[in-house]
Amino acid sequence: MTVEVAASVVRTCLGDGEQTFAALLRGESGIGELRVGDGAKLNVTRGYHVRDGHEDEPFRPSRWLTACIREALAAAGVDPARSRVAVVVGTGLRELRAVETGAPPAERLHFGAAVREAAPLEAVTLSNACSAGGHALALAQDLVEAGEADAAVAAAADGMTESMLAMIGRVTDAPTEHVRPFDADRTGTLLGESAAAVVVVPEGSHLAPLARVLGTGLTCDAYHETAADAGGIRRAIGDGFARAGRAPEEVDVVVAHGTGTAINDALESTLIRETFGDGGPLVTGVKGAVGHTSGVAALVNLDVAIRCLRRRVVPPIVGLRRPLEEGAGVRFVVGEPVAAPVRLAQVNAFGFGGVNAVNLLEAA
Repeated sequence: MTVEVAASVVRTCLGDGEQTFAALLRGESGIGELRVGDGAKLNVTRGYHVRDGHEDEPFRPSRWLTACIREALAAAGVDPARSRVAVVVGTGLRELRAVETGAPPAERLHFGAAVREAAPLEAVTLSNACSAGGHALALAQDLVEAGEADAAVAAAADGMTESMLAMIGRVTDAPTEHVRPFDADRTGTLLGESAAAVVVVPEGSHLAPLARVLGTGLTCDAYHETAADAGGIRRAIGDGFARAGRAPEEVDVVVAHGTGTAINDALESTLIRETFGDGGPLVTGVKGAVGHTSGVAALVNLDVAIRCLRRRVVPPIVGLRRPLEEGAGVRFVVGEPVAAPVRLAQVNAFGFGGVNAVNLLEAA
């Protein structure tokens, strides 16, 4: 059984979903000067900020999340007063910035209040690192398929925190200027701010679905605190194909995790080659344009994948100029968009602690 995507809404440093995709097609980046913390002390001077005019106020991710959920429910035509609607929110950092700045209360660290501001609904918040949005989507699909909800919202939100910035600043000698996924000269990742909401409904219940979610492969291998494990990701990919009832040769485009880091990009490239062989699907990624959006990454990738399927065009990887050695034979989209009759997309999201999600979706 599959579910249909009735609406997908995102906010990134480049704007809404349409603005973000248009910028990707033009090869533009939303990088700017860091607006959180002391860049010299953090060894991080750049970031991908949502420009909302409230940079000094607490609970900004909650504000973005409320707007995204409200807009997604309206776009999907789902009325919580008339339907059973479940909400699952994924996040990597929650409202940790509010703790760092001393803003109470503690119960707002999670996103229940933000969801209730959008609609009279209760929510479950998952803190599943950088694949949190993919896990939220998998659970949303389960709730709809099991008949526990008439519609489900998979949502996510993350802003920047000084603690996370300090961590990425410790693993590089000099501050990274911009994210360059899969590039031989990449120097590390940078954070991006974002929120997203995706509404899924039973198959055949929506007049104009955006796409169909076939299945999600999930693993949690706990191999290492931060380093990814090939075995765990390999199992997530295999689980995704098994649940979707599809084979690797059917995939037309992969929206990769592509963090711009030394280990992860090499490992993901190797696994893409292993899964598909040479001459496999087109491969794109978004973090060069919007930064690493933590727990929202999977849903940002999903929104881009949906637009690829609907527009039949795949944007280039912003920041990629010279592909890394491990990517030889991988069909990275470089420089210009590629028009192609894409029908099936794979969305990768890999998180700290080996928390991985691989979503497979097809054109409606």
